[in-house]
Amino acid sequence: MTILIQILLLIGVLALAYYFISNRRKARAKAGVKIGFALFILVSIWAVLRPDDLTVVANWLGVSRGTDLLLYGLVVAFMFVTISSYMRFREQELRYARLARAVALQNSITPQEELKDV
Repeated sequence: MTILIQILLLIGVLALAYYFISNRRKARAKAGVKIGFALFILVSIWAVLRPDDLTVVANWLGVSRGTDLLLYGLVVAFMFVTISSYMRFREQELRYARLARAVALQNSITPQEELKDV
């Protein structure tokens, strides 16, 4: 594997990590995810219909086979999904914790109310 593809893959991974950590709650981030997913689908269809083209692109990037390039792309996509899922579940856990605290505070009895009941 040549240095060019290594640099491109590392830049892609770092860009994805930075993008998700910094722009998680913004509407542009959600739109970017949808656009990225649509592009991923289009490139996947193209790779299935024209596998020789994928080998040509792989050779331009210094990878010997198109299947290797496809594997590298899938590794980056897997990292994207993993980071996205982790961030989403973490945010959801925080929301549940805040909700549980709010319900506990709303249902709590103050010391003055407790003395009235006695």
